[in-house]
Amino acid sequence: MSTSTAFQTFSLANDIFDVSTQDEIYAFDVAADKQLNRESPWSKDPHYFKSCKISAVALIKMVIHARSGVPHEIMGLMQGKVMGNSLVIMDSFALPVQGTETRVNAANEANEYMVTYIEQSKSVRRLENAIGWYHSHPGYGCWLSGIDVDTQMNNQQFTDPFVAVVIDPNRTISAGKVDIGAFRTYPKNYTPPNVSSSEYQSIPLNKIEDFGVHANQYYSLDVEIFKSSLDTELLGLLWNKYWINTLSQSPLISNRAYAVSQLSDLAQKLAKAQAVVGSTRPVMPSLKEKDDKSPSAPKKDEKKKEDNQLAKSVKDSTKIAIEAQHGLIAQVLKDVIFSVRPGQEHKGLQQVSEVVDTSMSIG
Repeated sequence: MSTSTAFQTFSLANDIFDVSTQDEIYAFDVAADKQLNRESPWSKDPHYFKSCKISAVALIKMVIHARSGVPHEIMGLMQGKVMGNSLVIMDSFALPVQGTETRVNAANEANEYMVTYIEQSKSVRRLENAIGWYHSHPGYGCWLSGIDVDTQMNNQQFTDPFVAVVIDPNRTISAGKVDIGAFRTYPKNYTPPNVSSSEYQSIPLNKIEDFGVHANQYYSLDVEIFKSSLDTELLGLLWNKYWINTLSQSPLISNRAYAVSQLSDLAQKLAKAQAVVGSTRPVMPSLKEKDDKSPSAPKKDEKKKEDNQLAKSVKDSTKIAIEAQHGLIAQVLKDVIFSVRPGQEHKGLQQVSEVVDTSMSIG
């Protein structure tokens, strides 16, 4: 598989759309930007921003950075501007911070580096201001922890407009699509309106409490990825590095620790669900009007909780199986493409066709 074909697949998987180099998204008006910041309409409406548009160049830089830090978290800054009710990310750069497997904090060295980088950017006509920060959650999804919420709240209080972006490099490797989320926090003492629950995402059992406690303190933005023809050369250089790393690694091996943690977490969730099932009593046959009064009948809340836990465990197990199958298919494809002996090309093409058919049936 050539790098161009791989990049086209990556672009399709992540819905990267092309825009003209003359598009307004690439223009930066300093005076208009200052005027917009003075008016700050986002300070009057907690839901002012609806989407986060990210340059494909900035995206691939963040993904490479996130992958380089596994199993530790990484952190970086993003430059961009405001367009209507969208935050536009034009570029990103890594910060020299020390992260752990659960958190990352910017020290004085990172703050000095940040100021110097932005000042030097202006000398090469990168005029956009710092408009957000990104960090990674290796293996546990895209959301804001309690520490992340505090960090983002401080950023919005002193340097708004600002957005928080989270990338999961482990799930990106397993799924083939960048696992990314963009978030804004609500003001303090603000009670958000009741909203329908978003699409379910698998959260490790040891993170669920932190996720649940702070879930109502922020909201997610729609993420869109864009690029232009002028981005092609730079993007190609970055893509070659990303693609070579991807090609030389097997997801089944490089993501082995993540896969084991997923299985361990699933086992704990199933054990917890089993405990709930074991504590419920079967419903004895009785008249309809007496059902609700029967002491042997399980409470509706308990039944709903039981079904909910089991349903989520089923979704988690399906996700783990699909990711494992994708990793196996990727490895088989590499073996077929790069290990075909002379005279065996026909057999190799047949194997590739069989693998592709299997992948389509799984998808």
